[in-house]
Amino acid sequence: MSGKVCVITGANTGIGRVVARELACQGARVVLACRSRERSEAALAEVRDAGRGDNADFLDLDLSDLASVRRAATELLDRNHPIHVLVNNAGVAGRHGLSADGFELSFAVNHLGHFLFTHLLLQRIRESAPARIVTVASKAHYGAKGIDFDALRNEARSKTGFAEYEVSKLANVLFSSELGRRLAGSGTTTYALHPGVIASDIWRGVPWPIRPLIKLFMKSNDDGARAVLRCATAADLAAETGNYYDELHRAEPSSAAQDDTLARELWDRSAEWSATN
Repeated sequence: MSGKVCVITGANTGIGRVVARELACQGARVVLACRSRERSEAALAEVRDAGRGDNADFLDLDLSDLASVRRAATELLDRNHPIHVLVNNAGVAGRHGLSADGFELSFAVNHLGHFLFTHLLLQRIRESAPARIVTVASKAHYGAKGIDFDALRNEARSKTGFAEYEVSKLANVLFSSELGRRLAGSGTTTYALHPGVIASDIWRGVPWPIRPLIKLFMKSNDDGARAVLRCATAADLAAETGNYYDELHRAEPSSAAQDDTLARELWDRSAEWSATN
């Protein structure tokens, strides 16, 4: 990865932090796109120690606020770096409330913010080809049988917020597959993946005592990072695009995730909601 520039959302903690560190070890320049500079300092220091010392930058990005997404994309493009890898990693689960733009929080952070961020960076990514766009989804998407688009403008109704999380992860898989179709032949490839059930900070919104109990049965962040790194760097995946991976292996997503009509509708609505069209 020497000479490559990699942008990772949510890279100050969990899987994203491990991915950033390992990419730096391989020679990449890494941009940590996170909500808080203060909470990212330790991760920045770790990534710089793993690389050559000047290979990590911070980007202020709040995916729950589309205005913040636009500012972050503009700032990143103004730095005039290529973008060889974009890892849409940041996520939330079990949160209740609405985003700054009036969307259910899991959908806003896990999908809509990433949709806009990717869209705004897409021309630079294509100019940097060969390039990859990796979206951290989840096998939880199998639990969502479809998308109630009206419900996305309301707070989570389920007590744990997990049903809404399932929908947001279905959106991740649909987005990655539709993006792969639209980028076919461009030299930019897309990947959606389930990293394993990981004991990361994504579960911080799940109420006690459920949170510590479920985390007892989860894998480590290092385990989860391996799946992300494979999609971001593996030579044998360079010719694949739009596929879904369960940890280290290609897998068949849910029937809803293979619905091309639903994927196009999600794309069109996301473009309208984020004012990208």
